[in-house]
Amino acid sequence: MDDRLVFRGILFVLFTGIGWEDLPQELGFGSGMTCWRRVRDWTEAGVFEQMHQVMLDRCNAAGLIDFDRVIADASHIKAKKGAPRPGRARSTAARPDPNITS
Repeated sequence: MDDRLVFRGILFVLFTGIGWEDLPQELGFGSGMTCWRRVRDWTEAGVFEQMHQVMLDRCNAAGLIDFDRVIADASHIKAKKGAPRPGRARSTAARPDPNITS
């Protein structure tokens, strides 16, 4: 199945909110399962990230991005793997009395 048609099917599912299995075959986008598999495979291959970067680069080159209105959204920032973790927090509870039975 042609990648462009499958991509259109993916967009159709995402925009309409229908289930993958409900994608009408008559539209010519392939089956919902085909579209779902391409989403999975393309996501693993980083295709959508590359498309996003190309779109940002082209929009920036055309002066279409207003950086005065750009903010960093923490949901889109990757956490650093292997970053140092804070040490164990010290307890603020009162210390237990010493055991006098042993």
